Amino acid sequence: MDNFELKPERKKINRKSLVWNILTVLVLLGICLLAYYFLTIFKNPNSPLNPFPPASLPTIYSTITSTSTIIPQEPTWTSTATIQPSPSRTKAPTWTYLPQMITPSITPTPAISPTEPTTTITATPMPVSAKITYMASTDFHPDKNCAWFGIAGKVLGIDGTPLQFETVLLGGSLNGQNIQTTPKLSGANLAYGSSGFEFVLGDHPIASTQTLWIQLFDNTGKPLTNMIFFDTYTDCTQNLVMVAFTKNR
Repeated sequence: MDNFELKPERKKINRKSLVWNILTVLVLLGICLLAYYFLTIFKNPNSPLNPFPPASLPTIYSTITSTSTIIPQEPTWTSTATIQPSPSRTKAPTWTYLPQMITPSITPTPAISPTEPTTTITATPMPVSAKITYMASTDFHPDKNCAWFGIAGKVLGIDGTPLQFETVLLGGSLNGQNIQTTPKLSGANLAYGSSGFEFVLGDHPIASTQTLWIQLFDNTGKPLTNMIFFDTYTDCTQNLVMVAFTKNR
């Protein structure tokens, strides 16, 4: 009995628990890999790891067209006479003239010795006339009272019908400063009729004497009137200058 030794009991390995531990580690590793995968695609949708990358957006080009408007100046008509005198007076003088709307008539003055003939230039009447009146702007801008100043009007045909899409220019100077306005088309402001137009010059009337002008052109740029100069007043009952253009022919 004294020689009997107790041997320690061997622990049995629980294989089932070992399998579950390994599976748990694999699941956690898979979750980490999936998290890294989705985080990579979230940060960079165009990553090669993304099986469904977003479609590329089309490139949009913006084109800005700048238009410039040339305000024609009042034409200046000149007549140049070139005389080639001859002792025998057998050659008629040659006249060179430039105007398109001016018909020169040449009346030579008889004399014993050769002299320059006098030239009379007759301007062809413009096809449109203008009538200028003054009134209070409250009829069209009742909320402004006297805090408004401008020029407006309309364009009419021979029979009194409104003419649209004619170009109206306004220029000159006011209170010592040059006036630069955008050309208006007749019919752009229906408050003055179906061929109405309007230029706003300020928030109070200013007096001037023949420093402002207005001119009418057709839709091809041909002048229908000369520069028409007019006055303005500080009176609130005359702070709206009305211009009625009417075709004569």
